[in-house]
Amino acid sequence: MAEITNEVSSNDKNLAVLTHLGGILFSFIPSLIVWLLKKDSPFVSEQAREALNFQITLLIAWVVSYILIFILIGFLLMGIIWLGNIVLCILAAIATSKGETYRYPFTLRLIN
Repeated sequence: MAEITNEVSSNDKNLAVLTHLGGILFSFIPSLIVWLLKKDSPFVSEQAREALNFQITLLIAWVVSYILIFILIGFLLMGIIWLGNIVLCILAAIATSKGETYRYPFTLRLIN
């Protein structure tokens, strides 16, 4: 995580924080909207793209766990995915509030 505090405005930090936290309740929608609308801000655009990739990865994991419900392991996976989403989104929000870039672990980088 590289710190770029001097270059990032407080508005950009706040928008990045809201983008990451919005994923907890609204999945990929907040990150998609911010990514499409804030292409002019490198920090916000990068963090929105990172959040979007993470939320798309989670959607794929939700589909797989839903399919695996029929062999009873899906229930366990759903709990792990739900908890992981909350924890990682909060960690991302904390990092971006400090002006640091955050990269989610275990994320497919589908949007570049």
